[in-house]
Amino acid sequence: MIRINLLAAEREGKKKKATFQSGQKATIACSLVLVLTGVVIGWRYMAISRESTKLDEDIAKAQTEATRLHAVIQQVQSFEQQKAQLQQRVVLIEQLRKSQTGPVHMLDQVSRSMPPMLWLTNLKQDDSGITIDGRSTTQTGVSDFVGNLEGSGYFKKSVDILVSETQAVTQAPGQVVKFSVKGVFQTPGEAAAAPATVAKNAAKPK
Repeated sequence: MIRINLLAAEREGKKKKATFQSGQKATIACSLVLVLTGVVIGWRYMAISRESTKLDEDIAKAQTEATRLHAVIQQVQSFEQQKAQLQQRVVLIEQLRKSQTGPVHMLDQVSRSMPPMLWLTNLKQDDSGITIDGRSTTQTGVSDFVGNLEGSGYFKKSVDILVSETQAVTQAPGQVVKFSVKGVFQTPGEAAAAPATVAKNAAKPK
């Protein structure tokens, strides 16, 4: 008599079915992990790409701004150079103006200070002052000439007499006084400012 154990076959079928379901679950779980990993990697890659693109744009903007600022700096330096040149020109023009008006006032004051019977033979100006050479028929004329120069207010301090000697005149009877005086001339602006400065200093309480 033949016996067939159907329970063992059913058990083996159940075991195979359970094993197949566990394998499917493991496969699905691995697939889900892979999909999630791919999603995370893709999202991270896209985020890094966006950040990289933004950084590239920021760098390009910074380079453009640096180029613009460099051009502005060059313009400012050019303006500063032009300003310095203009200031130098203004100073030079002012110096030329003073040097042109100074001799005119000096000659005017010297001519006004000359008394009768006195004439000039030489006038020289240097850094130390003005030296005036001349002739006069009397010593009084020389003294009057020096007093007139000092009283004009256009000479600093006093006018010094360097030479004052009497010489005989061979062409005609009589004598002539040869003189040489020296002083420091000041411009009209300096002459006007000097009394104001003195008055201001005198008004200050001691």
